[in-house]
Amino acid sequence: MLKFILSCLFFFLPAYFTNMTPSLLASLGVFNFLAKPIDFGKKFLGKPILGSHKTWRGIIFGLTIGILTVFLQRWLFERSTFVREVSFFNYQEINILPFALSLTFGAMLGDLFFAAIKRRLGLKPGTPFLPFDQINYVIGAAFFVTFFSGIDIPFKVWIILLLLTFILHITATQIGFALGLSKSRW
Repeated sequence: MLKFILSCLFFFLPAYFTNMTPSLLASLGVFNFLAKPIDFGKKFLGKPILGSHKTWRGIIFGLTIGILTVFLQRWLFERSTFVREVSFFNYQEINILPFALSLTFGAMLGDLFFAAIKRRLGLKPGTPFLPFDQINYVIGAAFFVTFFSGIDIPFKVWIILLLLTFILHITATQIGFALGLSKSRW
């Protein structure tokens, strides 16, 4: 079971990095020239489409870090027996770019989709929206990997990732809040 959990975490590592990069960069206050809302501050039915916190900085760097993580995984797969043993598939045999794009874009779009839902509901950024704040990027990644990557990931992997990610996200956010790295407890 431990090996299966490690396999799930290794597989999903690029999505985790895609998801955490935007808030980390915002906390560090770097690349502020890109901290412009991707919805250009526009509103739909009187409410923000996504909100000012969903920025070009987050999209650009989140996707870049996530995609680079996939290529790092491939590099590690070629050099490490342990990585080969915990990998769900052979990184040398898959079409790496569609996989990287579907996993990272899916994670990012899942986050944006649920941000739009929160805005429709009148919830402000940082307002708890359990469990979707914690798993939105798993849902997005599952959809895009399933339909666009050409890789068959078993359904049980997605279920385990939903559970693990929910727990890990709350734990990491609480630690980040306690350390002053996050303005939100959720």
